[in-house]
Amino acid sequence: MIEKGEIMATYQIAVIPGDGIGQEVMPEGMKALRAVQQIMPGLPLEFAEFPWGSDYYREHGAMMPEGA
Repeated sequence: MIEKGEIMATYQIAVIPGDGIGQEVMPEGMKALRAVQQIMPGLPLEFAEFPWGSDYYREHGAMMPEGA
């Protein structure tokens, strides 16, 4: 349990919906994690969304940028 005044590291979560059902599943997963934050308001989560997948590949010729 997070106690009042306790400092926690921020959890940084990379979100890559990709293709197929990932585009439907990832938003629901994020909703679930945000619901957990409502129960535990001190739980620091940050989401970074990346558009990598087949559409990105068709546009850029790579699945993701170099160094990603």
